[in-house]
Amino acid sequence: MAQLGGQPVIILKEGTTRTKGRAAQKNNIAAAKIIAEIVKTTLGPKGMDKILVDSIGDVIVTNDGATILEKMDVEHPAAKMIVEVAKTQDNTVGDGTTTAVVLAGELLKHAEDLVEQKIHPSTVISGYKKALDIALEELKKLGRPVKLEDRATLKKIIMTALGSKSLGFATDHIADLAIDAVLKVVEERDGKLVADKDSIQIIKKMGKSLLESQLVHGVIVDKEVVHPAMPKRVVNAKIALINAPFEIEKTEFSAEIRIRDPLKIKEFLDEETRILKEMVDKVAAVGANVVFCQKGIDDIAQFFLAKAGILAVRRVKASDMEKLAKATGGRIVTNFEDLTEKDLGRAGLVEEVKIGEDRMVFVQECQNPKAVSILLRAGLERQLDEAERALNDAVMNMITILDNMNYVPGGGAIEEALALRIRKEAAKYPGREQLAMMAFAETLETIPRTLAENSGLEPVEILTELRSKHEKDGYGYGVDVFSGKVADMFTLGVIEPVKVKEQALKSSFEATAMILRIDDVIAASRKKPEEKSKEKTGESEFE
Repeated sequence: MAQLGGQPVIILKEGTTRTKGRAAQKNNIAAAKIIAEIVKTTLGPKGMDKILVDSIGDVIVTNDGATILEKMDVEHPAAKMIVEVAKTQDNTVGDGTTTAVVLAGELLKHAEDLVEQKIHPSTVISGYKKALDIALEELKKLGRPVKLEDRATLKKIIMTALGSKSLGFATDHIADLAIDAVLKVVEERDGKLVADKDSIQIIKKMGKSLLESQLVHGVIVDKEVVHPAMPKRVVNAKIALINAPFEIEKTEFSAEIRIRDPLKIKEFLDEETRILKEMVDKVAAVGANVVFCQKGIDDIAQFFLAKAGILAVRRVKASDMEKLAKATGGRIVTNFEDLTEKDLGRAGLVEEVKIGEDRMVFVQECQNPKAVSILLRAGLERQLDEAERALNDAVMNMITILDNMNYVPGGGAIEEALALRIRKEAAKYPGREQLAMMAFAETLETIPRTLAENSGLEPVEILTELRSKHEKDGYGYGVDVFSGKVADMFTLGVIEPVKVKEQALKSSFEATAMILRIDDVIAASRKKPEEKSKEKTGESEFE
């Protein structure tokens, strides 16, 4: 509300709250710091898990940063921005979500101290940006190359990503599944190696143990064979992929057919049967012995397919049809007339398998599949969900490596190396920006410090020893959380993709810059539940 000639001028709706200046900044920074504190204890192999209970009582036990923040019902607008950091990190590279959030929280904490010293937020952001540029440049220099043929190094990278997951004895097996799956679907486009995440299907089924999870060189279709008389197992399968109904098409509008002669009724029904038989004959004529249909299959068509010894599955999802086309080399046809032998896909074996209470069709032993499936098993539902999250991280890590075939040491080693580099470069920038650059360096050291804290170690001692090792022996030294000492991460095989670190630095800086620039929060009043229900029903208070 403002005053004009003694008259109040109403600008914002009644109930709107406004926080401005330092109060707004403090409020936003506090919210972001709280979010970072929540996930901080999950960092590293010795990080703790969180149990999340939603509004209907469903329970999730996880230490995956992105999952924790996604499932939390966050209200504060600044806190939502930090949640977006985790989502971006997870969608882009699949790992490093906790690192990105912790860095963002720490950058804001240091920025708050600098603003208290009368340094303008724009100056802080400018200093942070200079430090970020130095860090990214140094990161490129320190990265070591890896080749796809070097499976041992790839395994170390994936094992590092899975180190904090609750997989126990099955970690090694899950890492192998992720590597094999990505290597199967990788292809070259414009001189670059690319793997599509959508080409890797993950199917979860309760029962057995994680060690009995398997990679299928093909696709698992979560449907059963449509007719009991059909074969349940077909060797050397020739597969027709059809996106058309095995049914007589009904008219879009209501139609009436009048038959005066009773004999004509049989002719009419026989004509339907003849049309369906022609469809089946067409499929059989091109040599297909397996049919995957995206639409429905009429009962009469099922009978004729079974008689012809063809295994058929109906109402297959569009995404599964695409995967089947990639895996078998077949082409999806939308008209029976267009179907030829060239359109058929090939697979060594197609069979219906009963897993627990469900029946599924396995299309496997494909020659050169560009789509594969991983069947994930576990004895507990919570363990199965956590294994799926871990497998997703591992697969995304492998795809990230293809984008940038370089790796750096983990265990806080690369963060310490970047911090030392920024401190040396900061001396060349006199003035207030130097303070922001030094704060950025200190923020990076939060990662080894947090790893030490989460492992029950003394962070001051660890950081002192870590700095000393980096100055004398090189940048490979990080925190070995199992021995409780500073050790060479390259020797221990604790290594991470450059792209993961790069994305964490960029995401955390961008979120920090956005939050620091806000000096005014205008929040509309929340609608009460009664008001919402009145709006939906169209009721009025004056009725």
